[in-house]
Amino acid sequence: MYTLNEYLPIFVGDDLPEKGWDTGMYCLETDAVKVLRSNLQRGFVSSFAFVVVDKGWMTIYYNGRELTFHPNDLYTYSPGFPIDVIATSDDFHGYCLMADEHVTIEAPSVHDLVHLAYLPIVQLHEPKQTLAADAAQHLIAKMQEIISYIHSDHIYKGEVLRMLYSIFLLDLQNAQQRAIVHRQTPQRVEEIFIGFIRLLPRYFIEHHDIPFYADQLHISTVYLSRVVRQVTGRTVVDYINQMLLMEASFLLQTSQLSITQIADHLHFADTPSFSKFFSRLNGMSPKEYRKG
Repeated sequence: MYTLNEYLPIFVGDDLPEKGWDTGMYCLETDAVKVLRSNLQRGFVSSFAFVVVDKGWMTIYYNGRELTFHPNDLYTYSPGFPIDVIATSDDFHGYCLMADEHVTIEAPSVHDLVHLAYLPIVQLHEPKQTLAADAAQHLIAKMQEIISYIHSDHIYKGEVLRMLYSIFLLDLQNAQQRAIVHRQTPQRVEEIFIGFIRLLPRYFIEHHDIPFYADQLHISTVYLSRVVRQVTGRTVVDYINQMLLMEASFLLQTSQLSITQIADHLHFADTPSFSKFFSRLNGMSPKEYRKG
């Protein structure tokens, strides 16, 4: 999959500053054109994104249903959750902060980032939260400040961005906790699910089996399966297969590897097994997908 630094030139284009942005995070204003353009790399980016809408509306397709975002809504994108932007109003406008899945900014910890990214999904079963108006405006103001430093020639740009990023995550956590008045999921379930999600990007290529992830979390396969279904309505296998499908699609579109080499890279038993898997989930064979 694309890292954030590989994806940004495609998504942002000429708006990138010459230097000082490659710190594992980036912030920008977004509009109808940009969010619709993100469909071109659907699922191929290993980064988190937080979007606060301040004008217009946006409708996405997520986990089998449509969700519409309006001003003061927070949209959270997490790797492994494929989302399609269906439509936007012509005047749609928002602010977006993206952070690489393997973010190099050390404070606060990556665990805090992952927890904040998945909190809406764990507690609300969807990547949408409606924030209090003052909380949304506060986050937007912090994003605007980050944008101004990204495009500045401040000699301590990297240090300032790290501090602002840390403050943003703390403010985001505060806004999320205010928005979720009644927690729907026990903390233990929340931590297990987030633990599984943290393991998945590191190990899905080599490990396609539920017992591996359950062992890493020191729980039974039955309990892990129950937790994942309770939180999202999906199965552990669904998550593993989705990651494999996205990586296979990415490699078919962007690499010169043969189908046999891709099957081997993704640890399938043989090429026919990979082709059958890809055809079942994607509706066409790897060869057809690559030609298309």
